[in-house]
Amino acid sequence: MKYFQKDEQANIINTTVTLRVQILKDKFNSSLGLPFKELLPTSVIEQALLELKTRYYRRLFDPIVTLWAFLSQVLDTDKTCHNAVSKIIAHLVESDVEIPSTDTSAYCQARSRLPEKLLEKLFNYSAQNLGEKMTEEHLWCGRNVKVIDGSTVSMPDTVENQEEYPQSSSQKPGCGFPIAKIGVIFSLVTGAAVAVCIDVLNTHDIKLARNLYSFLKSNDVLVGDRAFCAYADMFAIKKLKCDAVFRKHQSRTTTMRKGKIVGDCDKLVIWYKPKSCPKGLSKDEFNALPLSITVREIYYDIFIPGFRTQRVSLITTLLDKTTYSTLDIVGLYGKRWDVELDLRHIKTTLGMDVLRCKTPSMVRKEIYVYLLAYNLLRSLMWSAGITYGTPPLRLSLQGTRHHLNNFIPELLAAISTKRLKIYRTLLKVIAHKAVPDRPARNEPRVRKRRPKAYPLMTKPRHELRKQLQTA
Repeated sequence: MKYFQKDEQANIINTTVTLRVQILKDKFNSSLGLPFKELLPTSVIEQALLELKTRYYRRLFDPIVTLWAFLSQVLDTDKTCHNAVSKIIAHLVESDVEIPSTDTSAYCQARSRLPEKLLEKLFNYSAQNLGEKMTEEHLWCGRNVKVIDGSTVSMPDTVENQEEYPQSSSQKPGCGFPIAKIGVIFSLVTGAAVAVCIDVLNTHDIKLARNLYSFLKSNDVLVGDRAFCAYADMFAIKKLKCDAVFRKHQSRTTTMRKGKIVGDCDKLVIWYKPKSCPKGLSKDEFNALPLSITVREIYYDIFIPGFRTQRVSLITTLLDKTTYSTLDIVGLYGKRWDVELDLRHIKTTLGMDVLRCKTPSMVRKEIYVYLLAYNLLRSLMWSAGITYGTPPLRLSLQGTRHHLNNFIPELLAAISTKRLKIYRTLLKVIAHKAVPDRPARNEPRVRKRRPKAYPLMTKPRHELRKQLQTA
C-alpha cells in the first residue's frame, strides 16, 4: 500500500507537470508563434533537439519552455531570472492548474541543461531563414553583401570566467572583469547576424575572421575595415568564390606609380607573397599561398567636416570595372558603418555589453540567445517593412522591441480569432515611424551627465574591506 501511494503521488505530479507544459506550449505556439512563426517555429526546435539526440525528463521547464523564457529574458529590460519565472507563472494563472514555485533554481538548472549546440544551431537557422527572404532587387550588383567586425563583451568576475576569458593584463587581479572577444558577420540587406565566433580578449580580429569564412556562400561580397586586409585572407576569400572589399592596411603605402591605371584613382596592382610566414598561419597554409595575386586599389578623399579620415584607400578583388564601377565600390564601403550600428543594437540596445552568466558555457549560451533574439527582431522589422512598404533597415530596433514586449500579453490573452488581427496591428505600428536617414551626421563624443565622484577600484574588494575595518 505504501509503494502504491508513492506511485500514485508520482503519477499526480507527472500529470500536473505535463498539463502545465502543454498549456505553456499551446500559448507559445498560438501567440508567440505568430511573430516568429516563419523564423523559429516550435517544429524547428523539436527537430534540432531530435538531431542532437537530446533527452529530457517531463519537467515544467523543458527545452522549449526554457528557450522561450530565455528569449523573453534577454528582450526585457529587467533581465533577472526571477522576472523570467514570474512571466511563466503569469501565463498559467488563468488555467486550472497548480501554480509552481517562484524559486528560480529550477529555471537556472534548465538553462544550464540547454545544449550549447542547440542554441548555435537555432541561431544559424534564424540567419539562414531570414536570408532566404531576400530577392534580386535587394542585392548589390546582383551580389549578397556581408559585413564583418569584432567587438568585446564583459561578464561577471568569477573564477571560471577568469580562467576561460581572462581580464585585461593591464588591470590588477580582482579589479577587472573577464572579457570575451567576438567576431560577427552581418547581412547588409537584412541587418541580421549571420555568424559569430567567440574567443579570448587578446585574439586579433583577423583570427576570428578566419573562423568565420566558412559561413560565406558562393558569390558573396565581404566588406570589412583595415584589420582584415591581408594577403592570405584575400586569397582565402577568393578561393571560396567570393569577393572582398577592405580598407587598405596602414602598413602598406599608397602610390600611383605602380600598377595598371583603369580609372581616376583606380588601378590594378600585383601583391606578392610575404617572404616569411605571418602569425596565425600554419606552414602548410603558408606554402599553399600563390606567389602573387592581382587586386584592385581605389582611393578617394573625404571633405566632410568632423570626419577624422581625409583619404581612404580600398583594396578589393572585384577587378571588373565595367560591372563594378569605382563609385559603386566607394558607395558600398560607405555602408560599412552599418555594422557598427548593428553591434551597438546588440550590445547597448539589447544589453549584451555586460553579460550575467557566471560560467563560460552559460556565457556562450547567453551570447547565442542574444543574437537569436536580435535576429527575431530583425525578422519582425523585415515583415513589417515589406508588408507596409517601408525600408526594413529604416525601422527602429528599439521601437520593435518595445512594441513586441507590449503586444505579447495581448497576444497571449486574445482568443484565436483575434490573434491574427493583433499581429497585423503589431506589424503596422512597427512600420509606422521610420528612423530618418541622416548621412554624414556628426556628433561630438562627449558626455553631459557627470558620473559619481567615486575613486576607481585599484585593489581587490577583500583588501578594501580590511582597510575599512582597520580605519
